[in-house]
Amino acid sequence: MMELEETQRRRYRLIGGAGEEAKAAGLANGTWYRCPLPRPVLKQLTQRSDARAIRDTVLWYAAIVASGVLAWFAWQAHSLWAIPAFLLYGTLYCGPADSRWHESGHGTAFKTAWMNKALYQVASFQVFRRPTVWRWSHARHHTDTLVVGRDPEIGVQLPTDWLALVLNVFALKHVANELPKVVASAFGNIGEEEKTFVPETEWPKVVREARIWLAIYAAVIVTCIAFRSVLPLLYIGLPSLYGAWLYLYFGLTQHAGMPENVLDHRKNCRTVMMNPVLRFLYLNMNYHVEHHMFPMVPYHALPDLHDAVKHDMPPPYTSSIAAYAEIIPALMRQTRDPSYHVERPVPTATQS
Repeated sequence: MMELEETQRRRYRLIGGAGEEAKAAGLANGTWYRCPLPRPVLKQLTQRSDARAIRDTVLWYAAIVASGVLAWFAWQAHSLWAIPAFLLYGTLYCGPADSRWHESGHGTAFKTAWMNKALYQVASFQVFRRPTVWRWSHARHHTDTLVVGRDPEIGVQLPTDWLALVLNVFALKHVANELPKVVASAFGNIGEEEKTFVPETEWPKVVREARIWLAIYAAVIVTCIAFRSVLPLLYIGLPSLYGAWLYLYFGLTQHAGMPENVLDHRKNCRTVMMNPVLRFLYLNMNYHVEHHMFPMVPYHALPDLHDAVKHDMPPPYTSSIAAYAEIIPALMRQTRDPSYHVERPVPTATQS
């Protein structure tokens, strides 16, 4: 049984996995289905806005600072309220950083390029993703979404690895994978799989970013030693672990349990309706089918895009709870039957 599971998981490797099969089947760099959308409508929807993104970024960082101050006062008072206060701080520090990393990585958060680049670097650090590597990783994810042996960002590989999911509630598996790569990159070594999607011209950036990261973490650790306190790490470093649960909660709704190796985002992505607070934290990435189909539409226009194409889409999930009512049983079934996947009701006239 263990041997079969290992054989199955080997297929996800970018070297020696199922990538060549995907190419032979026309799945790699394939032609994806897109809902018909008049060109003037799409042009309007792709308009970017500095003002909206500046407002939302300032609000987010203000919430982080406010929760950090609250946590500091609770810590100074030696109060047990420091535990929930730091949990709030870490959740705001790390959870929404995932969607900010994502949107600024697409270059659609702000109209001004340098603002996107600045937010991307900071948010990448907060969510513990090497900026240049993950920029190109995500580009491949969009090109070959859930194509086995090609997509480096398949969050739930089959059969379902429950231990990995539990560990990633606090990003333990993620950071355990990333940290050795950060150290290796700082010494000039780029992983062989990463070389398959990161252009060689970008490798010096990977090295430089890793060195900056290590310098920051070294400074934080030295500060902890100097003040004989773990407090600096509770503000920088550890929040990337203890605050990760929120982006996992959001992230699993995107693709978990959906079919692999199909060229229709309506079948392998979910759109999930969420309340305004969650949509702010998640930057409207709950409109995930729409985002994958039209990735250059900025986050603030996704609700309008949803309205424009909903006639050609499966019905959205009414809430994240409704999505998880499907996801959890699907992942349980995939534990013993990796061939199982969720079937979405794609409109018949346009099925691909």
